[in-house]
Amino acid sequence: MEVTKAICVLKGPGSVTGTIRLKAEGGHSTSVAGEISGLTPGKHGFHVHTFGDISKGCGSTGSHYNPCNETHGAPQDKKRHVGDLGNIEADENGTARVEMVDRLLRLAGKYSIIGRTMVVNEKEDDLGKGGNKESLESGNHGAGVAWGIIGIDEDPQ
Repeated sequence: MEVTKAICVLKGPGSVTGTIRLKAEGGHSTSVAGEISGLTPGKHGFHVHTFGDISKGCGSTGSHYNPCNETHGAPQDKKRHVGDLGNIEADENGTARVEMVDRLLRLAGKYSIIGRTMVVNEKEDDLGKGGNKESLESGNHGAGVAWGIIGIDEDPQ
């Protein structure tokens, strides 16, 4: 089955909730769109993690999805984890509107993200530019505040 649309419903232990829809675009890109509310105003790291296991919250999702064994980086960097989606920014009301196209995310094939977990973090991701080991692994983004398993979307829109 060729997957062309996916959905991720995000929830955290607090008030952060949201829905993200993904759509395979022509060529090698995937659009990512949605809205997340209940955040503190400002930037928050946004990633796809390796496992679709949320049995222990964000703690069981593994590290950023990195099948090519790269260092952490920004979405536009040549070398980065597949799961590195940079930052989203919440407005003064705590709502982040997400609209991006990513060149590495796949909904089908060898590097599919279906069944993996999407995570929103408490702090801004330094995009691997923080000058320390943790920066090159995760971006110093702090704990997860919301997460959800990426699943196949049946929505015909």
